[in-house]
Amino acid sequence: MRTAIIAGQGRLPAALAAAMAEPPLVAALDGFAPEGITVDLTFRVERLVPFLRALERDGIGQVIFAGAVTRPRLDPALLDEATAGLLPRLMGALQQGDDATLRVVIELFEEFGFKVAGVDEVAPALLPGAGVLAGAMTPRDEADAARAAAIVAALGGVDVGQGAVVAQGLCLGVEALPGTDALLAQVAEIGALRPDPARGRGVFYKAAKPGQDRRIDLPTIGPDTLRAVAVAGLGGVAFEAGSVICLDLAGMRRLAGELGLFLWARG
Repeated sequence: MRTAIIAGQGRLPAALAAAMAEPPLVAALDGFAPEGITVDLTFRVERLVPFLRALERDGIGQVIFAGAVTRPRLDPALLDEATAGLLPRLMGALQQGDDATLRVVIELFEEFGFKVAGVDEVAPALLPGAGVLAGAMTPRDEADAARAAAIVAALGGVDVGQGAVVAQGLCLGVEALPGTDALLAQVAEIGALRPDPARGRGVFYKAAKPGQDRRIDLPTIGPDTLRAVAVAGLGGVAFEAGSVICLDLAGMRRLAGELGLFLWARG
């Protein structure tokens, strides 16, 4: 069964393709090309049905979603008749939030006969299991991670975000639509409002949303995340073991050591 990666921006599609036994077809949403990999097919949401039929003609039986996208602006002039019939369904899901939108996207691909696989099925090594991967935590760090995990679980329950920063029990920021980079940049600018770092520098925590469909939009971190955490003055990164994709784990472990950060897959 031939596989297609439905790719968005970032390095995850390339990392996923490198971990697969056979080269996949790479299809990218227009305007959201991935890094480090050649795109075989570009598509637009307004032409979704012709795109799905093109995948059928290419012998694709399985698809994997990988990479970052934001909600594209739709051009009604580009709609074909078949896709126009799906638009009310898509628009209704968009108004309910990201999770609802992704559920409908999965349903549409399945209705056309494609198996939708998750990254953890195809490349499980990209999602580390429980353990301390670099550095060491203090009891304060562990308590901050537990507090952040509770916050992320609450946020995920209302489909808001997958990350939070906590220092000495205080929430310094939560992830929303702008994403991880914006959250960590915001924390870097907090200044005098943050507690004395001598008593605990704080932790950035990342996790999947409660009940999230693991076939799409699993959280991802990488070396750039660690650099942003260091700039934000935090002590390290904790994440939900088995549910967060790590890009270049070996490089992340080395970089964490260089930056004096801990890296913890929290079980």
